[in-house]
Amino acid sequence: MPIYHHLGKVPPKRHTIFKKPSGQLYYEQLFGTIGFEGMSSLMYHVHPPTQVSKVLSSHNTQPEIAEGQNMTARLLNGFMIQPEDDFLESRKPLLVNSDLYMGLAAPRQSLKDYFYKNADADELLFIHEGTGLLRTILGSISFEPGDYLIIPRGMIYQINFDQPDNRILYLESFHPIYSPKRYRNWFGQLLEHAPYCERDYKLPENLETFDEHGEFLIKIKKQGHLHELVYATHPFDVVGWDGYNFPYGFSIHNFEPITGRIHQPPPVHQTFETAAFVVCSFCPRLFDYHPQAIPIPYNHSNIDSDEIIYYVDGDFMSRNDIVKGHITLHPAGIPHGPHPGAYERSIGQKETGELAVMVDTFKPMKVTKHAMGIDDGKYYKSWIE
Repeated sequence: MPIYHHLGKVPPKRHTIFKKPSGQLYYEQLFGTIGFEGMSSLMYHVHPPTQVSKVLSSHNTQPEIAEGQNMTARLLNGFMIQPEDDFLESRKPLLVNSDLYMGLAAPRQSLKDYFYKNADADELLFIHEGTGLLRTILGSISFEPGDYLIIPRGMIYQINFDQPDNRILYLESFHPIYSPKRYRNWFGQLLEHAPYCERDYKLPENLETFDEHGEFLIKIKKQGHLHELVYATHPFDVVGWDGYNFPYGFSIHNFEPITGRIHQPPPVHQTFETAAFVVCSFCPRLFDYHPQAIPIPYNHSNIDSDEIIYYVDGDFMSRNDIVKGHITLHPAGIPHGPHPGAYERSIGQKETGELAVMVDTFKPMKVTKHAMGIDDGKYYKSWIE
């Protein structure tokens, strides 16, 4: 996310005296990644950000694996995930490996009684259903259906929902999440051929600053465990910050599809990347315009990556009997392609209204017990004519 942003008040020179109106000092904190080499922001606190007054309980949150070496194409009915009140408890990991956890959540209530920090992973929240406000130590971002929310690791946040009916696809990435390199110049600016630009980002706004002492519960995820700590001062006490490491949003509806005379390969849909997986957005678009084009994707071999698609809305041209909330897993090692009849149906079609999120991983995904509970058990047979 190589774009500069700032909110609130900061001193003219970093690492220098910055005084409150009372004459006391504000407390500077570097919020960075990859040691001192990665993206970072400098924030200025009313109180030192180090005041932990209590260390409470800790429990294991690592996913329970049902199938560690999966070679079965699977269809998961995501809307079978039942709503739960608590934001964290509602999150159900479905497909995981050492680089990535992917799951679904259906939280009914806003996160108000505690603050949350994922110290293990960057988070990507895709809002399928629901509206609300992501509140962070660096400002707030309003969200609506179709929004990706990127939350860097170590970011303290809460999330407020406007109603109890919410559906979220979430990723926990153990590698930083970036825009694809081929969309950016050497400095990091998005280029003219990119399917979105900096104007499309939702940046943090309305920095909240609380000067409060008390007991503030923070749940911190680290090494697969959720630790409960109590801070002696309100964590949202930043008066100003600037830099490059902060949460942001991007709407899938602002992704501009790249099309051609013949069918374009999946990388043209790429939206985000890491060192271990990519995220693509399949959006409404015109089909190929060669007079003899076959618009549907051709059969292709999954040799080096698992392919996972989360279906958001519309009719998906290459699949039969797919509805929103479904997840398909096509594991590495076996080819896949259009369902029977889809190849022929696509000829002559001019456009598609499909909306979906695809995740391609470079390591095989393990299937959790939560996933097995919503697996239809027969998807792998769906190519038999």
